[in-house]
Amino acid sequence: MYTHPDSDRPFPRPRDADAYDLRHHGDVEVRDERLTDLAVNVRANTPPEWLRKRLAESLSGLAAYPDGRAARTAVAERHGLPARRVLLTAGAAEAFVLLARALPVRRPVVVHPQFTEPEAALRDAGHQVRRVLLREEDGFRLDPARVPGDADLVVVGNPTNPTSVLHPAQDVAALARPGRILVVDEAFMDAVPGEREALAGRTDVPGLVVLRSLTKTWGLAGLRIGYVLAAPDTVAALERVQPLWPVSTPALVAAEACVSREALAEAEEAARRVAVERAHLLAGLAEFDEVRAVEAAEGPFVLIRVEGADVVRERLRALGFAVRRGDTFPGLGPQWLRVAVRDRVTTNRFFQALDQALVMAGCGRSGQA
Repeated sequence: MYTHPDSDRPFPRPRDADAYDLRHHGDVEVRDERLTDLAVNVRANTPPEWLRKRLAESLSGLAAYPDGRAARTAVAERHGLPARRVLLTAGAAEAFVLLARALPVRRPVVVHPQFTEPEAALRDAGHQVRRVLLREEDGFRLDPARVPGDADLVVVGNPTNPTSVLHPAQDVAALARPGRILVVDEAFMDAVPGEREALAGRTDVPGLVVLRSLTKTWGLAGLRIGYVLAAPDTVAALERVQPLWPVSTPALVAAEACVSREALAEAEEAARRVAVERAHLLAGLAEFDEVRAVEAAEGPFVLIRVEGADVVRERLRALGFAVRRGDTFPGLGPQWLRVAVRDRVTTNRFFQALDQALVMAGCGRSGQA
């Protein structure tokens, strides 16, 4: 334990940032190899044809500089907000960099395990980051009381990557207080049916900053499009450190298209399908005595614990499947893997491969044939 210089409250000393590869992401697991991708959380078979057509049509306007006004207005209307509360970004990852550079914070805290880019961006900007590590024995659920009261910036994901836990909105909102910026990464919230527990669109939570991504549900990771919802003064501060024309014309077209009424209905249907397929994945994983899944999963991925996970992961690769290693997330160790939710046929093939991988890795097999 140690005492932070700005607080008399004892706080667990985090492991050195270098102990975790904060820049490792799931795309590395499938790069340059032909593997069935269970490592990246982008929805399969996307973008849909109607969106591909819209993107193709946008190419005729590339000679002009991007004009984000229509897309910004569309995003604002989608959340019932004025446009001055919206900032369009080149994916949610850019938003974390802007927050780290623009906001005059001194005591940032990141709630882990979660997407590592917020901490990496803060550290790159010269901040000393404290960590709150959610515990496996608590189901990786958020306890607002564990966040130190002197934190002037708190970052939390909901639903959280990689645990897939969806925290109650009231627990997340309980982290807010005057003088604190509360950053909630809702990159996967549109994969939750009804987007229950979302804070996007709320204006009654002091210091609230919500980040959204359009890359996961719509298969636009290569296009880079996301947005920030925050108070106008915060949006203005972020915009001042953003480069000119940060979002391309095709990305702006995608933003406007993906918040339309028809697109939102399609996303809701996709979220309901994901919920069904996730239940199938969890049920199958429960048949493996060697595997323990985080049962509270609500996102398009599942976190599992298996001894010898590093060897199992390599055996799965040899059998044609890529899964995400978990040991690059603070709060997790080498026994964790993240598995994306896919269609039933793919998942059943994965079960067969997992069965073989466990045998090949020397794990005693029982349960799944």
